[in-house]
Amino acid sequence: MRRSSSSYLSDGGKKDDNITNNNNHHLRSKMESPSKLLLQTRTASTFPPPHKTQLPMRYQTQLYQNPYSTRSISPFCRKNMWIIIFILFSFLLVSMYIISLARQLQFSPAGGGGGGQHISKKGYGIIIDAGSSGSRIHVFEYAPGGLIPAVDLVGLESLSLKKTPGLSSFANNPDIAGESLKDLLKFAKQKVPNKEWSKTRVYLMATAGMRRLNENVREAVLASCREVLQASNFLFYDKWASVISGRDEGIYAWVSANYALGTLHGDPLQTTGIIELGGASTQVTFVPEVLPPPSFKHTLELGGKVFVLYSYSFLNFGQEAAWDSLLELTIAGSAATAMLKKETDEAVVIDPCTPRGYKWSLEERQHHAVSVSTATHSPVSSIVSQGNFSECRSAAYSLLQKDQDDCTYPKCAMGTAFVPELRGNFFATENCFYTSEFFKLPVTTSLAEIVDAGEHYCGQDWMQLQEEHKGVNQKDLLKYCFSTAYIVALLHDSLGIGLADERVKFTNKVHDVPLDWALGALIVRLSEDHLEEQPPVVWVFHMILLKGLSILGLLGVGTLAIFFIVRFRRPQLTTIYDLEKGRYITTASRMH
Repeated sequence: MRRSSSSYLSDGGKKDDNITNNNNHHLRSKMESPSKLLLQTRTASTFPPPHKTQLPMRYQTQLYQNPYSTRSISPFCRKNMWIIIFILFSFLLVSMYIISLARQLQFSPAGGGGGGQHISKKGYGIIIDAGSSGSRIHVFEYAPGGLIPAVDLVGLESLSLKKTPGLSSFANNPDIAGESLKDLLKFAKQKVPNKEWSKTRVYLMATAGMRRLNENVREAVLASCREVLQASNFLFYDKWASVISGRDEGIYAWVSANYALGTLHGDPLQTTGIIELGGASTQVTFVPEVLPPPSFKHTLELGGKVFVLYSYSFLNFGQEAAWDSLLELTIAGSAATAMLKKETDEAVVIDPCTPRGYKWSLEERQHHAVSVSTATHSPVSSIVSQGNFSECRSAAYSLLQKDQDDCTYPKCAMGTAFVPELRGNFFATENCFYTSEFFKLPVTTSLAEIVDAGEHYCGQDWMQLQEEHKGVNQKDLLKYCFSTAYIVALLHDSLGIGLADERVKFTNKVHDVPLDWALGALIVRLSEDHLEEQPPVVWVFHMILLKGLSILGLLGVGTLAIFFIVRFRRPQLTTIYDLEKGRYITTASRMH
C-alpha cells in the first residue's frame, strides 16, 4: 500500500531533522570538548598519521620515541660509536700504564745502558764464588722488581772480598769447610744494613775445584757450609748452596758482560761472546749463527727475550789444570819435547815451557809425577828447563787435541767437544787478561803481539827475569812462558781466531764493571725468582712502547673532552614542519 505524500514528507522531514540534530550535537560536543578529538586512537582514524617531522618537537619526543624499543643503543651512541671505542681504548692504555708502574714491571735501566748509575730504592743480594783457589764474596745492591733487576754497578770492587783456601782444599776434613766462610759473612754484614739482613738472599756457588771432588766428599763440604749460612741471619735455603756446572759459569759470565754493555735488549746476534780461561776449566759462550747440537745448546729467557747460546765448559783445560797436565806429560815423555838418555838409563826430560835456568826440586818433580805410570815409563831423574815458545806452543796444542780420535762430530776444536765457528766480538777474560796485563799489552791487543811477548819472555834466563820483575810472585813468574803459549794454542790453533784479528778484547772490565760471573748469576737467579713469584696473569709491557701509547691515549682523551665541551655548549639546530604555520621551521635545542 503506497504511503501518502504527507506521510513520506513527514518521514523525510523526521530523517532530515535527525541528521540536523546529529550534526548539531556533534558540533556542540566538538565545541564543548575540543581535546576529545586529540584523544582518538590512531587506529580509529581513516587518515594516515603525519610524518614525525610534520609535528612539533613535543610530539616528536612524546609520541614517536618508544621506550620499550628492542634497539637498546641510542641514536647518539650509534652515531658516535667510533668515538666511544677510542675513549675506551685510551682509558685501557692509561689504566694498564698505571698498573705497570704500580707493579714495577719495567726493564732495568742498567740493562739498557750499561753501568755507572745509582739507585734510590735498594735491595741486597750476596753471591759466594767458591773457586778452586779461594772463596770470594760479592755484595750487590739492586732495585727490587722488574724483569731484569737494576743492579747498582758503581763500586762493585769495594763490595768484594776473597779468602783462601778454596772449599775443595777441605776434601780431607769436610766438616770444617764452613768455617772458612765466617770472615766473608762478617764482611757482608758490614756492607748490608742490619734491618735488611733477613731479606738479603745469599747464594753459595762452587765451581771447578769442587766439581773435581768425589760426590760424597762434595756433599759433606756443602753440608758444613749450609750450617754456617743458616746461622748467618741472612735469607738462605739449603738449595741455594750448590756446585754449579761449567756451562752455567760460562752463561753467567756472558750475562755479566752483556748486562754491562747494555746489549740484552737488542739483537741477540749483536751480543758479545765470552772466552773465560779459568784455573781448572775454560768456558766458551756466545750466540752462534747456526743452532749447535742439543748437548751444547742452552736457551736463556731474560728480560722478555730468548737467547739461544752455545755454551760449554772444557774441564781440565783451565790454565792451572793444563799446566799440571803438561808437566805430567813431560815427565812421562808423552809431550812434544826432547828426551835425553844417559848411560845410567835414567831419563832426563827437557821442559820447553819453563824459563831457562830454573831448577826443579825433587818435591816438585814428585808432585807432578804422581799420575805417571812407572810401569810404562822410566823413572825421571831430572827436568831441564829450556824455555822455547814454539815448542811449548806445540806441546800445549797437543794437549788441547788429546782424544781427538773419539770425536763424534765433523770437527772437534778441543778434545772431543764441538765448537761452532766463532762469530762476532769476544772478551777473553780471567787468565787471558792477567797475562796481557803482565806484559802491559792494551785491551785491543792481537794474538800476534802475544806471540812476540811470549817468544821474548821464554828466551830469557830465569835469574834475569827475577831481576827485571822484582815483587812478582815467583810461582806466577814461572808460568808466563807457558801461559802465552797456551793462550795462542787455545785461541788461534784450536778455536781459529786469526793472529791479527781484532775481534777479541783482553779485559776483565766493561765500563769499570768487573766481568765477574757472580754478577750474571745474581741477575739470572733474581729474574728466575721474580717469575716464580708472579701470579698466573701478569701485565707486561715494554716501557718505551707503553709510555708512547699512554701519551697518545691521554692526548686523545683531552682532545675528546674539549670537543664534547664545545659541542654541548653550542645549540643543536633541528628542522621540523609546523602544522599551524603550514611550513618548515628551524629551532635551537640542546642535547640532554
